[in-house]
Amino acid sequence: MEDQYYTICKPSAEILLKEKKSKFFGYAYPIVTEEDVKPRLEKIKKKHPSANHLCYAWQLGIDPVSYRAYDDGEPTNTAGMPIYGQIQSFGVTHVLVIVARIFGGTKLGTGGLIAAYRQAAKLSLEGTKKIKQTLQEHFKLSFEYANIDIVMRIIKQQKITIRSQQLDLTCELVISVRRNDAEEVRKQLQAINGVGVSST
Repeated sequence: MEDQYYTICKPSAEILLKEKKSKFFGYAYPIVTEEDVKPRLEKIKKKHPSANHLCYAWQLGIDPVSYRAYDDGEPTNTAGMPIYGQIQSFGVTHVLVIVARIFGGTKLGTGGLIAAYRQAAKLSLEGTKKIKQTLQEHFKLSFEYANIDIVMRIIKQQKITIRSQQLDLTCELVISVRRNDAEEVRKQLQAINGVGVSST
C-alpha cells in the first residue's frame, strides 16, 4: 500500500493574473485537516474585501483521497474544478489553492474563466516547493522498566521515532512508525511479555 505522498512545504507568495481587467489573486497552502481551510479563506476575504468570487479547491489524503472544489457563484465547474485539476496535475495532496477574483467589468465566458482559474492555480503551485512525506501511525507502549532494553532494541533496529517518553518503574512511550511497517512493528512489540501496545 502506498504510504508516501507529495505536498508543498510552505504557503506560496501571492500571485496576480490579469485577464480583460479582471484580477485573479492566487494562493497555495499546505493543510493537515479540513479544519485548516476556513481560517485561510477568512484571511483572503479580509485581504481582498472587494473580491466578487473566492473560489478554491483542496485535497487531503492518498488512500482514500478526499477533496472539494468550490465555484463561489461562478458558472458551475468554471473555477473550483480547474483549480482542483492543477492540484492533481502537480501530483500533490494536503493542499489548498484559493483564487480570489475581482471583476473588471468584462465577462470572460466559460472558456475564459476556466483558463484564468486554471492558470492562477498553476502559478500559485509553481511558486512553492514540493516535498515528499511518509504516512505515520502512532502507538503508545506501556511496560515495566525491566523490559526497557528489549523494547529499545526493536526501536533502534526499526529506526522508530520516539515522540514522548516517561521512564519510571512503569514506562510509557509514544512512537511513530511508517504506515507500511506498522503492523510488523506492532506484532514484534506485542510478542514481548508485559508490553502493552495501543494505537493513538
